[in-house]
Amino acid sequence: MSRPHVQTLALSQFRSHARARLAFDGRPVALWGPNGSGKTNLLEAVSFLSPGRGLRRAGAEEVGRRAEGVGWKVAASLDMPGAAHEVETQALPGEARTVRIDGKAASQLDLARLIPVLWLVPAMDRLWLEGAEGRRRFLDRAALSLFPDHGEASLAYEKAMRERNRLLKDGSRDAHWYGALESQMAQAGTQLARNRSATLDRLMAAQGQAETAFPAATLSIVYPEDPIPPSEELFAAGLERGRWRDMAAGRSLLGPHRADLEAVWTAKGVAARDCSTGEQKALLVSLILANARALGEEGTAPILLLDEVAAHLDPGRRAALYDEVCALGLQAFMTGTEPGLFTELGERAQYWETAEDGGTTILSERSAP
Repeated sequence: MSRPHVQTLALSQFRSHARARLAFDGRPVALWGPNGSGKTNLLEAVSFLSPGRGLRRAGAEEVGRRAEGVGWKVAASLDMPGAAHEVETQALPGEARTVRIDGKAASQLDLARLIPVLWLVPAMDRLWLEGAEGRRRFLDRAALSLFPDHGEASLAYEKAMRERNRLLKDGSRDAHWYGALESQMAQAGTQLARNRSATLDRLMAAQGQAETAFPAATLSIVYPEDPIPPSEELFAAGLERGRWRDMAAGRSLLGPHRADLEAVWTAKGVAARDCSTGEQKALLVSLILANARALGEEGTAPILLLDEVAAHLDPGRRAALYDEVCALGLQAFMTGTEPGLFTELGERAQYWETAEDGGTTILSERSAP
C-alpha cells in the first residue's frame, strides 16, 4: 500500500496562523494546546488540500486573517508513491479560491484525484441525530474519496436540478427544456446513486478487516418517498411523470438529493440514532477508519484529520484508535487539549504544541509525552 503524506505545510494569513511552516515525516501528527490556540485551524488548512469548503464548510472569504486583508494561502509538498507534488491553494480578498498543482492552474476536483483527505470533527458528533443533509454530505465525501468522478457527477446533477426547480417555480410548461434537464439529472443522478451504493459496500466490507475492536455498522440508503429508479431511462421517465407534483411543491421530489443514510450497530441491532453518545462516536470512528482501509486496499492511503477525537473515547478505544491508525500506516493529524491524551502513541508520532499570543498561533515541536 502506498502511503502519501504531507511533507511540508506552509500557511500564510490563514485564520490564527500569520505565517507557519512545518515539516513532517509521514508518522501521525499530534497537536495539543488550549482551546482557541489554533489546532483546528491547522487541520482546516490541511482539509483545503481537498475539494470543497474544508472541514468547517467555510467560504474562501472566511478563513483569511481579517486584520491584514491580503488573502490567505496554503502550500504543501506531498510525498507520493514514485513522485512528489507541490500544491498551492489561496484566495485573494473578494475572489474565489484557486488551486495550483506543480505550478500549473488546476481545479478543485483535481485535488480529489491527487490525494484523499478524510476528517472527523466534533460538529459531526450529532450526525445520527440531526437532518439528512449532514449524512448525505458524509456519504458523499466517502464516495468522492473512492470515486473521484463523484464530484463531477454531483456538480452536474445540482446544476441541472437548480435549473429544473427554477422552471417549476416559474410554472413553465416547456416540455423540451424539462426533457433536456431531466435527461442530465438522470445521467448524473444514476452515477451518484451507483457510487453511493458501491461506497456502502466497500465500507461494510472494510469494517471486517479492522485490526482492533471498533464496532461494525450495517449501512443503508433510504428515501422519504420514491427511491431512484435503477436506470437512466426510468429515472428520466419518473421525473417527467412527476412534473405536476413537483410544480405544486416548487422543487424536485425524486432523486439522490432526497437520500438519507441509516446505520445500525450490527452486533446489537440498534439504530445509530438510538445509541449512546459514546457509541455514536465509536461508530463514526469505525466508518472513518473503514473508509481509510478501503482506500488503502485500492493502493492509496488517505490523510486523516481527527479533531478532538481522543477526548470523547475511553482509554481502551483511544489506544485502539492509535493502533489502528498506525497499522494502516496513515498520516493522521490529531488534536487534543493536553499531551496525556497521546501517551499511548509514544514514539510512533510527531508532536506539536500550540499556544496563542495576541490572536496569533505559536507552534512548537515537542518530544513524545
